Amino acid sequence: MVVMNSEFNEVVYLKVNPDIAEAVRRQEFASGYEHYTKKGRAEGRPTDHQAGVDHLLKVLIERDRQIAELSQAVQAMQSSTSWRLTRPWRAVGSVVLKLRRAWQFAASVKRRYGGWGNTASMAYGLFRREGVAGLRRGMMVVKTRSESFDRNDYQAWVQRYGTLTEESRLEMRNKMAGFALQPLISVLMPVYNAPVEFLSQAIDSVRSQMYPNWELCIADDASTDPRVRELLEAAAAQDRRIKIEFRASNGHISQASNSALALAQGEFVALFDHDDLLTEHALYWIVEAINRKPDAGLIYSDEDKVDATNRRYDPYFKSELNYELLLAQNMICHLGVYRTALLRSLGGFRTGFDGAQDYDLALRVIEQLEPAQVVHVPQVLYHWRAIAGSTALAAGEKNYAADAGRRAVAEHLARRGLVAEVTSAPEAPALNRVRFACPSPQPLVSIIIPTKDRADLMEMCINSLEAKTSYSNYEVIIVDNGSVEPATQALFDRLQAPRFKVVRDDSPFNYAALNNSAARLARGELLCLMNNDIEILTPDWLEEMVSFACREDVGCVGARLWYPDGRLQHGGCVVGVGGIAGHSHKYLPKGQAGYFARAVLHQSFSAVTAACLLVRRSVFEQMGGLDEQLVVAFNDVDFCLRVQAAGYRNVWTPYAEMNHHESASRGEEDSPVKIARFKREIDFMKARWGDDLLNDPTYSPNLTLDGEDFSYAWPPRVPSC
Repeated sequence: MVVMNSEFNEVVYLKVNPDIAEAVRRQEFASGYEHYTKKGRAEGRPTDHQAGVDHLLKVLIERDRQIAELSQAVQAMQSSTSWRLTRPWRAVGSVVLKLRRAWQFAASVKRRYGGWGNTASMAYGLFRREGVAGLRRGMMVVKTRSESFDRNDYQAWVQRYGTLTEESRLEMRNKMAGFALQPLISVLMPVYNAPVEFLSQAIDSVRSQMYPNWELCIADDASTDPRVRELLEAAAAQDRRIKIEFRASNGHISQASNSALALAQGEFVALFDHDDLLTEHALYWIVEAINRKPDAGLIYSDEDKVDATNRRYDPYFKSELNYELLLAQNMICHLGVYRTALLRSLGGFRTGFDGAQDYDLALRVIEQLEPAQVVHVPQVLYHWRAIAGSTALAAGEKNYAADAGRRAVAEHLARRGLVAEVTSAPEAPALNRVRFACPSPQPLVSIIIPTKDRADLMEMCINSLEAKTSYSNYEVIIVDNGSVEPATQALFDRLQAPRFKVVRDDSPFNYAALNNSAARLARGELLCLMNNDIEILTPDWLEEMVSFACREDVGCVGARLWYPDGRLQHGGCVVGVGGIAGHSHKYLPKGQAGYFARAVLHQSFSAVTAACLLVRRSVFEQMGGLDEQLVVAFNDVDFCLRVQAAGYRNVWTPYAEMNHHESASRGEEDSPVKIARFKREIDFMKARWGDDLLNDPTYSPNLTLDGEDFSYAWPPRVPSC
């Protein structure tokens, strides 16, 4: 409750008495008003608006005095002989500095966009589409991404958006007082020979929680360091909410976690390692989520890491539950909060999965829940301690944990009746690749390729299909949209039925309509939309995509597309980037894993590009095909969003790889007619999807919509601290 009357103002009282604000934060007093009635009135502490105004006036007067002194010093310096004599050198230096900054900016743009030619071409295209204003806007966007502004400066981001203030604490306390549900949260902490300094900090981080209805359930797994027991016993003596069981023998982390679970009386349990830290508002946000989603069974948050000095770094800003990504990595991890009754019904933590016991638990829990019962809190609530030997420092530190994680995934898939092989991910060996069994016999895949002339591209595409596709049961339907060149007709004449079929369609170019008409002629159970500028790289690309597309809960499946120079062109689509959608990790060099390995792991995205998109015919027809109002742009994004809205997941896999010679046959969107059409398609998408374009569930509101590189959002699109 915030008290404000003629005598007392809570906000002012805490603002002008920072020592009292700190005492309230430590929960020594429930509020500033409690301190005032017990001590503050007798001490003569300032309480009202006038006191606050007087305080601010004193600050302003002192600041004015300092400014006046500095101004006098500057005037004296500028009146000196040395200042006048060095004026020409300063002018030259200013010009040199501006030129240097301009060169650094230009060089960073050149590196990002692949050379002066590409940069100039992109700038010219932007000018043709949007004029000087668009070029100026584009320059500003590029500038914010340049080296002059580090969008991944996490220390600056934390200071601006991730640091609690007295006002934000007060606001949270007021909201917390109105929560209809205020469940007891049992924090489970297995302990074994933890460094006592970090163990003490871990316990203090729980005791400092703004949300008071918690208990800390500690199971010491027969630590041999006597200082651990001394610290735990002292902590329990100081706070009756701390419960401890000292195990007689060491049983490792799963058994110790079960011992902690046996102590729990709360409706929910939060998993906590013995050297990590909770943010002071961690449980507040968990309970806020429980009040929003009362049937939640699993709640998880974003996380970052801290070093031995508690410096925060490497934040993992997560998406909503992303099933295919969860199979590849434990994206739940920290902070994970579970409904206690559900954990106990599953038998708690399983032995034999030490190091991945929480991963195994998350997989078993989601088997019992609807997707809506798994709730993500897009706030950093957990600081994972990164010290020598810690999984936080390097996933490779504990190979046994990676092995246990793969066994957990394999058993999860077996329980779901899915036939699959779980191996290490080739480009992220500590993480997983799941290879689902391809149906037998192979279903027929109809590959649909619209084209116009450019026989060289079409021939490259066809040759790579024939030479590098190991999947045998496919047909190719080429939609000839007005070709006139003899070389194109000669190529078509060489293509043999029944595998190849060429369909003539001389109507004005409409990518959606061309694919829809070809789909009606296709015989396949699955449809593969493909551009004519695709070059197959991996022979088993179609087996990989079919193995995902044949699952009933999957809609569209996309491939990993590269530019011919080895930079990534398509790693899935992030909705909202650039206004409508952008390609995840675009321009990322080959060999780099991207943000938390998301450029090299299979996962769900809201959309994938139709440059190579596989979908079951039944899903395609259920959606009514591509929307023909979207003639060129965004028809694939719109289709995928409709598929997602119908309850399917769209999946991107990095294990189906191709080169994409992007837009080589149709050219740039730079004529007045094309620009007008492109604007209509943008307006169409915004009208149909509205705010959904700003809330991609497979992305994070803490990551930028100004670029495709997963840099931080300035500001985030969720309430910050």
